[in-house]
Amino acid sequence: MSKKQLIMETALELFAKQGFEATSVQQITDQCGISKGAFYLSFKSKDELIFALIDYFMMQITSDIDHIVSQAAEEDLLYQFYYTIYQSFHKHSDFAKVLFKEQSQTFNKELIVKMQYYDQLISDAILSMLERLYGKDIARIKYDLMYCIKGFMNTYSQLFVFYNVPLDLKLLAESLVEKTNLLAKHTTVPFVSDELVEMFKFKQPADKAAAKELLAALLDEKVEEMEDSIEKESLLLLKEELLQPKFPPAIVKGLIENIRQNPHCKWIAYLLRRYFA
Repeated sequence: MSKKQLIMETALELFAKQGFEATSVQQITDQCGISKGAFYLSFKSKDELIFALIDYFMMQITSDIDHIVSQAAEEDLLYQFYYTIYQSFHKHSDFAKVLFKEQSQTFNKELIVKMQYYDQLISDAILSMLERLYGKDIARIKYDLMYCIKGFMNTYSQLFVFYNVPLDLKLLAESLVEKTNLLAKHTTVPFVSDELVEMFKFKQPADKAAAKELLAALLDEKVEEMEDSIEKESLLLLKEELLQPKFPPAIVKGLIENIRQNPHCKWIAYLLRRYFA
């Protein structure tokens, strides 16, 4: 584990127990067994660390959703989608509680832009899932259905954040599958049109050369962080493929799956899958 990863995991645990404000850099470094100087080599401030943790949390959720949407069998897709989302919320519920409680102190313009970016990626994944599941039957209502699903995600996630009770993830996923299918089958009055979507859609530049440069830099960073392993070897091979393509798609897919299994490589795996798609 790199020093940066150690700091993030330790801070996540302390923030969940004490809150952002009550946790000092000194407490984090003491728990890590490192100096303050070592902390500031990784993060300029505690705020930067908080943003990095939120960024990491959203990367995990976004990449997990994308993986399910692209890999799950159609008959199991919607169930796996909901189950994966709430499993993530359940896993990080302590941190989510702190984030909801102290969001007025942590949300700034930079973070709002990031959240819009992740929100758009999740929207795209949901629309892709709806296309696979229902095809042209929901062409007129696809955006309304997408917003309903996002509403389910946000509303039911509060059960994990605000109520300390055991929850049956399997039952919750099954219940939301039923609700979603009913909406897809019976909704007849669409509200969100293509024109309305274009008015507020958050766009990102689609420059392939810029994406390639960014991916190369991220791959170098990950290779530097990791010890010798199958994941590190896969990252090196993916870097070669990025710069000089030579592998068949099946090999590239396998290499991406190798690194996706590592929790610290999920985001780069997600970006690579989109790049090579």
